[in-house]
Amino acid sequence: MQTSTEQLFTEARTARGYLPSSVSDDTLRALYDLVKFGPTAGNCTPLRIVFVRTAEGREKLAQCMNPGGNQAKVRAAPVSAILGTDLLFTQHLPRLFPSADSQSWYAGNPQKTTDAAIRNAHIQVGYFIVAARALGLDAGPMGGFDAGAVDAAFWPGSPKRSIVVCSLGQGDASRLHPRDPRLSFDEACTLA
Repeated sequence: MQTSTEQLFTEARTARGYLPSSVSDDTLRALYDLVKFGPTAGNCTPLRIVFVRTAEGREKLAQCMNPGGNQAKVRAAPVSAILGTDLLFTQHLPRLFPSADSQSWYAGNPQKTTDAAIRNAHIQVGYFIVAARALGLDAGPMGGFDAGAVDAAFWPGSPKRSIVVCSLGQGDASRLHPRDPRLSFDEACTLA
């Protein structure tokens, strides 16, 4: 039996292939219900998700991915999540952060709004991967795709912008290679 830190971090691996099993709607709902509780600045929660599950949807998404490995991962995974940000997240702030006039923090400053949308959605992407692992799913986050093509295919004419694609399912352990090294504390951290 794995400990929680093993399941979420030290033994978890980035999936490179998947077993032929499905991911239920209930599991996807449970996944989002965990992600939504992770903290963001002013509870802005700009992450938006498209869960791509059908063969047609997977093929449409695969055409937006870099050729080779990422296309194959999207085609093979039971689900691929398009993780994006809503550039109009501020419209929800009166409900999500009622203790302050948080909309005024962004008024008249589109660059600050875009930066906050991207930064906080990336934070939520981290929660998404950890939450997937907590639910027993393997995740394969990918950055190799044409974001404009993904946005046009899945969010046409909307203020949503894709930032990461993440495949989900039961990973095929036979497709893993040995774990790559990581930087040590002394290489990555400074005590000030």
